[in-house]
Amino acid sequence: MNQPESKSSIDVPALGFPTAHFIREIGRGVKGARSLSLADARDLFRAIIDGKVSDLELGAILIAMRVKGESVDEIAGFLQAAEASFSLLQAPPSAYMPIVIPSYNGARRAANLTPLLAMLLAREGVPVLVHGVVQDAGRVTTAEIFQELGIQLSTTKLTAEQSWQNRLPVFMPIENLAPRLAQLLALRKILGLRNSTHTLVKIMQPFAQPALRLTSYTHPEYATMLTQFFSTAADPARGDALLMRATEGETVANTKKVQQIDWFHVGEKKTLVEAQIGSDSTLPIPPDAQGTAQWINQVLAGQEPIPENIARQVKHCLTVAMLTK
Repeated sequence: MNQPESKSSIDVPALGFPTAHFIREIGRGVKGARSLSLADARDLFRAIIDGKVSDLELGAILIAMRVKGESVDEIAGFLQAAEASFSLLQAPPSAYMPIVIPSYNGARRAANLTPLLAMLLAREGVPVLVHGVVQDAGRVTTAEIFQELGIQLSTTKLTAEQSWQNRLPVFMPIENLAPRLAQLLALRKILGLRNSTHTLVKIMQPFAQPALRLTSYTHPEYATMLTQFFSTAADPARGDALLMRATEGETVANTKKVQQIDWFHVGEKKTLVEAQIGSDSTLPIPPDAQGTAQWINQVLAGQEPIPENIARQVKHCLTVAMLTK
C-alpha cells in the first residue's frame, strides 16, 4: 500500500537568492561560526535589501550575526550594499567637509545634547547632516529637540539644501534617507534584538563627496572592531571618521567626563583627546525635549557657556573637516 507523500507544514517561497550556505557558515555559534568574505557579505546584504531573501532565512541570518558578531570584512561588505541602496546627498560648497552625525538612541537619563553639537557646527558654516529615528519610547530623541528649536525635519533633498543655505543643521529621518535600511531597523520590534543594520546606520556616509563621520560605540568589542574597520577597510575616498565612546548611545561629548576621541584619516589613527577621569558636576538642563531646547537656545545666545567638553569636540571637528577637505 502506497504511503501518502509527506509535506512540510512550512511553505518557504523561493525568492531567487540561496542562503543556506551562508547560514551554515555564520550559524554555528560563537565558537563554530566562520565569517563571510567581504564580497559574500556584500552580495548577501544586497539580496536582503532587494527583498530576495525569505522572512525565515532573514530571521536566521540576523540572529546568527547577532550571536556571532560581525567581522570587519562583513561590516565592510554590508556597508557597501547599504550605501548603494539609497540616493546619496550632495552638500553645498563650503570651506568644510560635510559632517555626518547619526542619532539612533536619544537620551533616557541626562539631557540629549546632540542638537547643540549640530547647531554649533552649522553656525560655523559646516553642512551638518543628522540622521536617525524620530521617536523612541522612553527616550528624548534629537528629532524631538530639533522640532522644539523650530528646526523642521528634512524629508527631501530640496528641504535639506534649504536648511544648509540658512546655516542650519539638517535632520533627516532614516525612513526618508534610506527607506530600505529603515525597514531592517524596524525588525527589532519583531525579533526583540538589534541587528547588523543598527551598526551600519551609525557608520554610513550618506554624501556623494567626502565627509567627516562622527561615530561612537557603547560596548568595548565594537571599539576594537570599528578601529580595525576605519584603519583597514574603510574607503579613504569617502572621507574621515572620529570615533569616541557614546554618551547614552549618542555621538556627543559627555559633559561629566572627557572621552577619548580618535581620528581616522586614510587608514591612519591619531588620538586627538585622551580620556580623563570624570567629575560629579552636573549641568542644570531639563532632560525633556522642551527644557533641553530652551537651554540650548540660551547657550547659542551666549546666556549660558558652552560645556567645555562639547566645545573641545566642536573645535576638533572643525579642524579635521577643514584640514582634510
